[in-house]
Amino acid sequence: MLDIKWIRENPQALDEALRRRNAAPAAEHLLALDEARRSHILKLEEAQARRNAASKEIGKAKGSGDEETAQRLMAEVGELKAFLQEAESEGKALDKALDDALAEIPNLPLDDVPVGADESDNVEYRRWGSKPGLNNAKEHFELGEALGQMDFETAAKLSGSRFVVLRKGLARLERALGQFMLDLHTTEHGYEEVQPPLLVRDEVMFGTGQLPKFRDDQFISAQMEWRTKRLDEVLKPLDERPALEGGSLRQVVGDLIEKAETVEQFWLIPTAEVPLTNLVRESILSEEELPRRFTALTPCFRSEAGAAGRDTRGMLRQHQFDKVELVSITAPEQSGDEHERLITCAEEVLKRLDIHFRTMTLSTGDMGFGAQKTYDIEAWLPGQAQYREISSCSVCGDFQARRMKARFRPKEGKGTRLVHTLNGSGVAVGRALIAVMENYQNPDGSITVPDVLRPYMGGLERIEA
Repeated sequence: MLDIKWIRENPQALDEALRRRNAAPAAEHLLALDEARRSHILKLEEAQARRNAASKEIGKAKGSGDEETAQRLMAEVGELKAFLQEAESEGKALDKALDDALAEIPNLPLDDVPVGADESDNVEYRRWGSKPGLNNAKEHFELGEALGQMDFETAAKLSGSRFVVLRKGLARLERALGQFMLDLHTTEHGYEEVQPPLLVRDEVMFGTGQLPKFRDDQFISAQMEWRTKRLDEVLKPLDERPALEGGSLRQVVGDLIEKAETVEQFWLIPTAEVPLTNLVRESILSEEELPRRFTALTPCFRSEAGAAGRDTRGMLRQHQFDKVELVSITAPEQSGDEHERLITCAEEVLKRLDIHFRTMTLSTGDMGFGAQKTYDIEAWLPGQAQYREISSCSVCGDFQARRMKARFRPKEGKGTRLVHTLNGSGVAVGRALIAVMENYQNPDGSITVPDVLRPYMGGLERIEA
């Protein structure tokens, strides 16, 4: 979330930054909401001051025997009290209107981010390795199905589209990849391993920017899913049923549902970035504690609402997948260097696997909602004969910290400052499995196990049918 004080002082800079992100200008609307809120606060303060003054005058009037003035002042105080009660509610509504509007504004890109409309305007930052000399390379799903170890048909029976059942060697290979990445990041890169909850509250999703803008891209826990249905649709069949004591059957059931709205709901995490970053929510760290670096291997759940028709074949875009996440919490002065460090940690995974990749700087039109700057690592997939994203590493500045109320106390000076947050995939395990399968495939359809993974595979050198 952006700072309204900064927007107040830099309205043109806000709109220019949004233009670079291909977003509509917002300064005028935000400043109007802010002015309405500030004007209302001033009215409240003036009314409260007058009420306090009138209360004192009542005592003086009574002390001097001026009962008429005392009565007039008492009536005025009563009116002011009623006004303040009503105005307090209106003030909360004005605060909410501004907060809701700010919550919809994306983060602003850093100056060195290339301006562009979409992924076609991304700029190559560097590349590593070379493409393998494979002839007639097959895609991962062709290899997996031929091995009898990648089963989309059974997964569809269990859960529908965009799920997969892995078996035998491929199931173990995916597990090995996740364990290898965790060991690399914890023992060599200095990240603290965390096992976070997979279900989180509204405010946690809001803290990292998944809510409210990307609500439709998330999965909600099953026990609360009925709340998303239209109340009228649920209750319409009850209209013609006999009336009950206390109202019609529709009214009674409707009242029960409205009361049930207070039941706590949970969201399935779309990435471990959500719980890991929120580990510092509503806290004040000391500068000596920074940077904090966390990593976790978790399942991730995404509805892929905006990906209809894209990558429907295979494992590239699943509703459920495993990912190793990297999160850093830093002081503002450290975040730029930490971003470079973060991307090198993710790149090291592919270097150890000996998989050719390129690292791209995303354009303003391709960056995520909460990012100031993003690097994507794209692995070469011989079966598709193209590069595909396998990791995305972003610096978010204080955008998430303001939502989470996450601060630190500097070594020098007074007060507190907002931390900066960074996150990245280190890397997506399912996509790493795809990359290994396609790059290490053999003419007979078997998969050679990369050297670095063999200790995790009990020494197995090849996955065969």
